[in-house]
Amino acid sequence: EYRFRHADGSWIWLESVGSNRQHTELDGYVVNSRDVTERKRLERRYEQFVEYSSDFVAVLDDEGVVRYVSQAVERICGYAPDDVVGEDAFSYVHPDDVNEAVREVERGIDEPGYTATVDHRFRHADGSWIWLESRGRSLPDPGPLEGRIVINSRDISERKRRERELSRQNERLDRFTSVVSHDLRNPLTVLEGNLEMARETGDPEYFDRCSRALDRMERLIDDLLAVAREGESVTEPESVELVRVAERAWETVETAEADLSVDADDRLEADPGRLRELLENLFRNAVEHGGDSVSVTVGTGDDCFYVADDGPGIADDVADEVFEFGYSSSRDGTGFGLAIVAEIADAHGWDVAVAESDSGGARIEVRDVEFV
Repeated sequence: EYRFRHADGSWIWLESVGSNRQHTELDGYVVNSRDVTERKRLERRYEQFVEYSSDFVAVLDDEGVVRYVSQAVERICGYAPDDVVGEDAFSYVHPDDVNEAVREVERGIDEPGYTATVDHRFRHADGSWIWLESRGRSLPDPGPLEGRIVINSRDISERKRRERELSRQNERLDRFTSVVSHDLRNPLTVLEGNLEMARETGDPEYFDRCSRALDRMERLIDDLLAVAREGESVTEPESVELVRVAERAWETVETAEADLSVDADDRLEADPGRLRELLENLFRNAVEHGGDSVSVTVGTGDDCFYVADDGPGIADDVADEVFEFGYSSSRDGTGFGLAIVAEIADAHGWDVAVAESDSGGARIEVRDVEFV
């Protein structure tokens, strides 16, 4: 196949087939040629379609070895096609997802016409994991690629992120429903009962009880709004200095005679305002449970920072409950302080846990933190 100059000066594509011996009568080689310009145009169109598609196309043999992959794999996954061809396709799939992927591909081989569809994590060239949606079918027999599987894959990482965010929002909504129906109803019932008695008797004590019930409802509502706000994922973190945020958070909390020491000069990627609110809630919790003269320490570990105190600590049998909505060991507490801490941590991709401080008090650790 080659280009041949037309009489009008343009180039057309010819496909030529020639004999390998001279014809005895014509004293020359016989060459048959046909115009394949239109076929070449279509082939180029399909090549561009594959190359610039939002998907990348791969062809696997029945052993799962990549025999072909389109150029789009470099844009989506960071690999040059030559780096992938000849490799086991499943070696790039996340260990937790590989069994399902293999099972679907094997079914596609065993059941002609079956379209295998798998959402799975795939190792990017930079070492991270991206989510792919892969659809595969076995190619028909007979054919030039018989016995092979053709797979179209697209990046669905953003879709998966939205799904996780929606799931988290639904979980928060369920928790809010529970809190509103239980925790908020309690002070409302107290208010209604004491207001009726206050009207009947005029006793100031009943009005005081109404006032305290209203105060508790206000705190609950404020905390509910805080949880709704802090649960949103952090998408644009900044490099912040932990000691400065901790000192500012301490200034805004009623700490009585308590004292703070910060043993950390690290910087981390975070939303400064929400990190400050996380620390404010931890300081408030330490003072509330450790007493007016409690000593509070902020420090860092290998992949965590913590707030520790020298108070009575947290019992092992409730350590898993303290981050739940509505849990509080204090009669006046709303049970939202540490729940807000957990929400803010989760929004950053961090985890929280309870440990014991060096002095036997409580130590709340925020883990999986990447320091700058």
